[in-house]
Amino acid sequence: MTRHLPHASVESRYARGRLLKAALAGSAAALLLGVAAPHATADSGPAAPPAPAAPSEATRGAAHDAAEAPETLDTLSRFFARDGAVSKAKAAPRVTGERAVPVYYMSPDFVAGKRGAPIARMEFLASEAVSSDGQKASLWTARQSGSWQVVNIATGNDETRYARVGGDKLPGGTVFLEPQINAWYVQKGERVLPLDRDAIRAVGANGTTVAAYQRRVHKAYGDKLPGSAYAKSGKAGGYDKPAAAPGSAGRTASAAGGADGPVTVVSSVAAAGAAVALGLSGVAFVRRRSRRLG
Repeated sequence: MTRHLPHASVESRYARGRLLKAALAGSAAALLLGVAAPHATADSGPAAPPAPAAPSEATRGAAHDAAEAPETLDTLSRFFARDGAVSKAKAAPRVTGERAVPVYYMSPDFVAGKRGAPIARMEFLASEAVSSDGQKASLWTARQSGSWQVVNIATGNDETRYARVGGDKLPGGTVFLEPQINAWYVQKGERVLPLDRDAIRAVGANGTTVAAYQRRVHKAYGDKLPGSAYAKSGKAGGYDKPAAAPGSAGRTASAAGGADGPVTVVSSVAAAGAAVALGLSGVAFVRRRSRRLG
């Protein structure tokens, strides 16, 4: 945040006809004191980035309607029955809430240090579903071919749960995921606070500043953005080794096949997209397993 010299002290040192020179001198003094200039550089990171674009209520409602569609509920029944915990006939899935929740991932523009870039960008909308035996799932909804469609089902309810937790911790803040380490945060103003253990390991229990967080992610991922030497080298996984297959670990899965067909683990737009959601070349999102609606 830029600190300005008090107006009275400026007038006491300079005549009115030299106010411009005084302002420049004040700016120089601020720089000498290590105070950030109004326009942060890519190295220092933005002090208080703008909030990312939010979906309209109509959009959230349309995504929720897609989650409640009969064909989605049928697929959910098979999803909840896939391990034999409950039968397909008795799964009785229901979608909670009245609106889908926007899900934000850390923005590649923020990683790169672009001026005015929000800390995160919306990747999809999520709705929470619950089965008769208490299982929970997250329905990922995206706009495809002019309409909102469920493209992925994930076990658990991370997306909606952390949206609630972050809203309680910093009302009005932006809840977002750093997918490379599966860490959830909430940001408001100049503060970034952790919402889970992975985030605490990354930034500490008390959180950090936006500028410090930007420096950390720029150091971690800045050389892996599209067009980088890393991207052109063909390396995968982010650690100079092959990335884990979408079905090897994690919480997401893809429901493929006919209405009565088996639920099988396959690659999906959501799983593959999670690995490169930030445009980071080959940085695997290894904690997710994907099941796509087919």
